[in-house]
Amino acid sequence: MEERLPVLIELQYLPPLEYFVLLSGRMVYLDMHEHYEKQTYRNRCYILGPHQVEKLTVPVQGGSKKVKTSEILIDYRQKWLLQHWRALQAAYGKAPFFEHYAPYFLEVFEKQPKKLWELNYDLLTLCLKLLQINTTIRLTETYLESTNPAFLDYRSSVNPKKSAIANNIYQPRAYNQIFGKDFVVNLSVADLLFCEGPAAGMILHESVSPHLNN
Repeated sequence: MEERLPVLIELQYLPPLEYFVLLSGRMVYLDMHEHYEKQTYRNRCYILGPHQVEKLTVPVQGGSKKVKTSEILIDYRQKWLLQHWRALQAAYGKAPFFEHYAPYFLEVFEKQPKKLWELNYDLLTLCLKLLQINTTIRLTETYLESTNPAFLDYRSSVNPKKSAIANNIYQPRAYNQIFGKDFVVNLSVADLLFCEGPAAGMILHESVSPHLNN
């Protein structure tokens, strides 16, 4: 059986399901040397609130394209931590597994890491653990060109400006959500974990597009 190529991708904030479908079962290289891009999942996620889909954004200092994402500082002058936690409570306080998983997320937030990279990395490793996804995570030592044949380069591909199915990664598999009559696809992994708990990993497995490059 041919060995699957590792994925090269950027770190994201409580990423959407498409991101985790891509990471599942592969070796993953997180790009520490890519430059920060605004209006991406690097510092935002989407959850399903009582009335609508809500965007949660981590404010950062600077955010210039000339700055590496791994060096971006979080702006704690804004009360974003409290806002995000209240939004998560309002959205998932009555979800079946919120009470069980929420303390793990709160522990990460209460560390108040200085850098966006640290926050995103801690949340990513937590979510992978809760999802029981067996993935080897490595960090890049230098910037890797997009033409490198040793990787599947998905940097900036999982993007809120693109359709959830545009990359042929994610094949939405509906699960029980707290609000609304219609299933909302590709929300933050927090939505899946709080709503489905231990079943979340299997749902992700069933959400892999048959077109995803093996």
